[in-house]
Amino acid sequence: MKTRSGFGPIFAVSLLLAAGAAFGQTAPSNPAFEVATVKPSPPLDMAKLREQVQAGRMPRFGPHIDAAQAEYIYMTLKDLIANAYNVKAYQITGPAWLATERFDIVAKMPDGASKDDAPKMLQALLEERFKLAAHHDLQEQPVLALVVGKDGPKLKESPATTEPVDENAPLKPGERQLDTPNGPVRLMRNADGSNTINMGAKGIITQRMDIQAQTMSLESSSVTMAGFADMLTRILQMGGGGGRQVVDMTDLKGNYQVAVEISLADIIAMARAQGMNLPAAPAGGGGADASPASAASDPSGGSTVFASVKKLGLKLEPRKAKVEELVIDHVEKTPTEN
Repeated sequence: MKTRSGFGPIFAVSLLLAAGAAFGQTAPSNPAFEVATVKPSPPLDMAKLREQVQAGRMPRFGPHIDAAQAEYIYMTLKDLIANAYNVKAYQITGPAWLATERFDIVAKMPDGASKDDAPKMLQALLEERFKLAAHHDLQEQPVLALVVGKDGPKLKESPATTEPVDENAPLKPGERQLDTPNGPVRLMRNADGSNTINMGAKGIITQRMDIQAQTMSLESSSVTMAGFADMLTRILQMGGGGGRQVVDMTDLKGNYQVAVEISLADIIAMARAQGMNLPAAPAGGGGADASPASAASDPSGGSTVFASVKKLGLKLEPRKAKVEELVIDHVEKTPTEN
């Protein structure tokens, strides 16, 4: 596997997009971790990332929980709060730096606890170490409605449906499992350099990088519109940022084949705007459709995100919708010492 210009930044972003789907799960009680360390995440080491991938190892971004230990690696404070309170990052209202300050948390699970207890344990940890205080509210917020275009959808319905991931099935070499409110998600690094994200009932999406064309493609032979909307939200949020939530309003109920192509310039610009320490896109990257981060979350900006959706006979349309919010009343930027 050859090291190519642009591989590090776009691969790192693709892993974070996949891990982003995993934030949040339910918990029945109010337990606490036995002991936990909280440290600011070090900057991404692109050379180390390449070495890990070349050796067939997947970098450990996001939450990883078993009966003995809970890890939350390279996660923004906003995404940690989302995981703890069972909400999505775009539902959190608080200081802008919540989406840029990243932490690594390693915690010991108490005897008899299950991974379903981890969110409440994380909530207690955030309240103790970051002095977090929050309340729920219901507010009308701007969203992007995923709707059918005026000429109708240009989608091919998939004859197959997807099933929830069996969390007890053995992991394949190079595969990771992450936890979501709708069940486990599995991320696989494929031999050709692509990543496959198995979202269970919502569908399976493959991310593929074309460094020469400076693009990332998302392809699926079977995905629901809800699953497609979730992935678009993660792209526009890019690590917990301020992009709008994409809400499925297509009324399309089946599983579909989809393919979208997004410029590397758009992806890196959005990630940099949300505080990720990535180099700028190579000069001339992304082609004529490349646009700044502000355009990438604005339907009038002409970004490759919106252009790709339009090619499917769909449209991202600004609307307002009632959205449940978690309002941050108080939080400290620096946690208390370990």
